[in-house]
Amino acid sequence: MTSPSQCIARRIAIVSTYPPTQCGLATFSAATRRALSQVRPELELPIIEVLPAPRPWGLERGSSVQWIHGDNDSLNRAIRCANSCDVVILQHEYGIFGGADGNEVVAFLDGVQVPILAVLHTVVRDPSMNQRRILAVLGRECACVVVMSEAARRRLLQVSSVPTHKVVVIAHGAHSTPYRLPLSSERQPEILTWGLVGPGKGLEHGIDAVAEVVRRGIDVRYRIVGETHPNVRQANGEQYRNALVARARHLGISDHVEFDATYRPIPELLPIIGNADLVLIPYDSTEQVTSGVLVEALASGRPVVATDFPHAAELLNSGAGIVVSHHDTVAMADAIVRVLCNPPRAQQMSRRALCLGQTMLWPAVGESFAKLADLVVEHQANDEPTNFMIELARATVGQGSTQVGAS
Repeated sequence: MTSPSQCIARRIAIVSTYPPTQCGLATFSAATRRALSQVRPELELPIIEVLPAPRPWGLERGSSVQWIHGDNDSLNRAIRCANSCDVVILQHEYGIFGGADGNEVVAFLDGVQVPILAVLHTVVRDPSMNQRRILAVLGRECACVVVMSEAARRRLLQVSSVPTHKVVVIAHGAHSTPYRLPLSSERQPEILTWGLVGPGKGLEHGIDAVAEVVRRGIDVRYRIVGETHPNVRQANGEQYRNALVARARHLGISDHVEFDATYRPIPELLPIIGNADLVLIPYDSTEQVTSGVLVEALASGRPVVATDFPHAAELLNSGAGIVVSHHDTVAMADAIVRVLCNPPRAQQMSRRALCLGQTMLWPAVGESFAKLADLVVEHQANDEPTNFMIELARATVGQGSTQVGAS
């Protein structure tokens, strides 16, 4: 396999939504591109940007092609761009591509002749027949299928026909930020939740839990940072956020809850994360096998209280946080109190979080994707599937998974 010292000017296309689109995949793809460029400056990294409609001002800087839902001409341009590359990294969620369950991705897969690494951001516990069909095509047509947690790997193998040897675990990336020990000053403790705001984020349960903490005589500040999700805003305006504001007022904790609806790029967001004493992730979903918010919190050394979604259960068993049952606001309040009223424990959790998070920093993740790209390109050139499986086995870290550069 190619070593980092053997710099090959590969061309790697990234297929995804992309900034200024505001969604997790767009943020992830931009960070992946930056990380690849950082660790392998010789790479060419065109973007095939997936959009529901053309932008009136045309391509964003760094984009090569817009692939528009339902538009065959743009699909063909996307395929030509992909085939001009050595390898393609395709970010996958059912909702970002056109057609039912994003089934337009199948036509793209059929047309691309170079190796594809599919990165699954969602692995549904009970996929529909159409979703199973799309997963089967991904497993058949792609050189590798990347997931970002062991929970995602296990679930994928349970619900799909993707071959086991093709499933690779590469952790979700995180940014490095200056470290501050939590509860290390006399100031009012700060709890933080951030990300796009909308139903399903469980923020009403977070507010109820903070109200219970305040009722117990503990003076805290709860910051909810993030814009309303564009799709939610388009459908219902600020109805959900306004209901949260009213809820805090009704519970008598308006002075303890701050709503910050400002869109903040990562450089502005990281100091806010680093300044928190505890990160609260009260999501309603029991399905979430990947959480960028969770990974960023750990990389910043923040103790975490989260509901029991799969990625949280997997990462917080190290002692970096506390997992509570969904919708159980009393248990959530108990966990917050156990952290904020015991500085030595909070600081021990913080150090464990930081240690775990350092293995997920973006440069390491970028190098993992670069190594995997090297591997699949060389496999295609040699046409040796057995050797390909052996190389993947050599990259294995941990039990039952295949991980590349993620020790």
